[in-house]
Amino acid sequence: MEAQTKQRVRRKGNAKQSSKAKRTTLKKEQNSVPQIQMLEIDFVSPDPTQPRKTFDEQSLNHLAQSIAEHGVLQPITVRKSDDGYIIVMGERRFRASKLAGLTTIPAMVRDYGDTEILEVQIIENLQRKDVEPTEEAEAIQFLLERYEPNEIAKRLGRSENYIRQRIKLAGLIEGFKVFVRKREMTISLGVAVALFEPEQQQMMFDSLEGDFQEHRIKRMIESRTYDLTKACFDVTDKTLVTKAGACIVCPFNAANQGNLFGEGKMVCTRTSCFENKKTKTFMQLLKRVKKEGLKLVPNISKYWVDEERNQWVMAQMEKVGLEVHLTNELDILKQPIEPTLENIKEEHRHYEYTEEELTEFLDEAMESFTEKKEAWDNAIDHGFEKGILLETDTYLTQPVFVRVREETSEESPGAKSLEKRKMAECTPEEQIIKINARELRKKQIENNNQFKEVVDMVRDTDYINRKKPLSTDEMVAISISLFENNLGWHDQREHFGDFLGDDDQLSREELVARFKENFKKETLYKLLRFLLTRQVHLGESNHTNDLTNQSFYVAMQSFYKDKISAIEDTYAENRQKRETRIKERVTALEQQAKALED
Repeated sequence: MEAQTKQRVRRKGNAKQSSKAKRTTLKKEQNSVPQIQMLEIDFVSPDPTQPRKTFDEQSLNHLAQSIAEHGVLQPITVRKSDDGYIIVMGERRFRASKLAGLTTIPAMVRDYGDTEILEVQIIENLQRKDVEPTEEAEAIQFLLERYEPNEIAKRLGRSENYIRQRIKLAGLIEGFKVFVRKREMTISLGVAVALFEPEQQQMMFDSLEGDFQEHRIKRMIESRTYDLTKACFDVTDKTLVTKAGACIVCPFNAANQGNLFGEGKMVCTRTSCFENKKTKTFMQLLKRVKKEGLKLVPNISKYWVDEERNQWVMAQMEKVGLEVHLTNELDILKQPIEPTLENIKEEHRHYEYTEEELTEFLDEAMESFTEKKEAWDNAIDHGFEKGILLETDTYLTQPVFVRVREETSEESPGAKSLEKRKMAECTPEEQIIKINARELRKKQIENNNQFKEVVDMVRDTDYINRKKPLSTDEMVAISISLFENNLGWHDQREHFGDFLGDDDQLSREELVARFKENFKKETLYKLLRFLLTRQVHLGESNHTNDLTNQSFYVAMQSFYKDKISAIEDTYAENRQKRETRIKERVTALEQQAKALED
């Protein structure tokens, strides 16, 4: 009993001590919290080192109206100075109060060190919603001297990737920052430009000649960035270019700057380094194929020999003593890839096929794969040798088997091909083959002549002087014709879209001025229709085997259907008569062949 009484006494004593400690702590906290004071507004001034420089005028006027009606609801924070007080937090409220005509302002006076003041100001400003992005980026860059990006993110309540993007934006040169401040350039585009070194940024900016052009900036970024997942070299190799090191840890790899191009996507933004590694990889390849006795095959056909990059590749091969063969001089076997149902589904994803139909496609693909696999496995036995196929733009390679096509020499009469032998030298079966081949060739020539006759007919009419707007078929035809005939493959991809800005147009100012002065819609219609009749293909090309010609042929149907039908009927009648004669002759030859077998 006595023990319980002592225990209760101790608990009361502890409770009293605890209550006393709480009162003491509360008193200390109350003493440490600065009291709100009403300060003369003329004795308060903004901090000249404040990182925030811009204030939205309209928003400031709205706040001033609210303060005039309700007063300053949240006190500003200041520190003492020799002349009065300097604002630490709340400059926007201070400015609005002056606009509202207030003579005093509620404030809390605190003691801060200089560095601590700036940090508090930065964090306070960054937590607001209307911070100008480039100022925000510069402020975060200041905090980076004291904190890691993940710590800054926690303090500001932002994602780490957001912080990393703003850190990168701080590296934007002033010219591009102006575009961001004017809200002409998006933040994401600004971050993409900031990935490049200042020298490269300046070159990009100078080429714009002071005007913001989003499409040009995007094209410059695309032409100066490289997908490292498709590089011809090992991105983990730190010895390829010793000074640069491995790409996976390089600061110019966008994957090391946050998700700027997508989650973890590796994009190189240092053109010179990437090209240097490409070239070094190519030189190493030349040494390897020379040492191992492989056949190096640059993927160059006779049509692209004159391209500068192809000329350089061939020159380097010849320099080390490697024989150069164009792809059209070789038989090339590429290693076949076994098809899967997933591949088939992806290939036909734009069409609605049943599972049964897709399985049939897979069976067909497997048959083709089996044939190619057999050819690959037995390539050496059929005169092929090991080789490497090289893409001359990316320097990507793949293993292949290659065989040089031999030139056919003069053959003895007995060894002549079926095509070269006379009908009398052929068996009945061979004569049938030759007749069918000749008929196929006759149809090709016939189609060519028919198409030429239609073109000549249209050209003899007043078609190009028609006043009506272009029909849809005509527009499709002229679009295909202009694109197919006036732009080469390389120019379509590299220069299409910029050709109107070429310097050679400067020498045509007088012609352009005259054209603009006399221009009418009818002029455009006449020009397009004239081009449409001139850019068709004659000779071997016709309306059944050429896209430009086919589109023209369809377009003319709406204007000259009866005349075209008359031409078609003439050719169809002649064709039918000839096919009847051929059928009779083939039947007779089949009977002769059967008699010889008996």
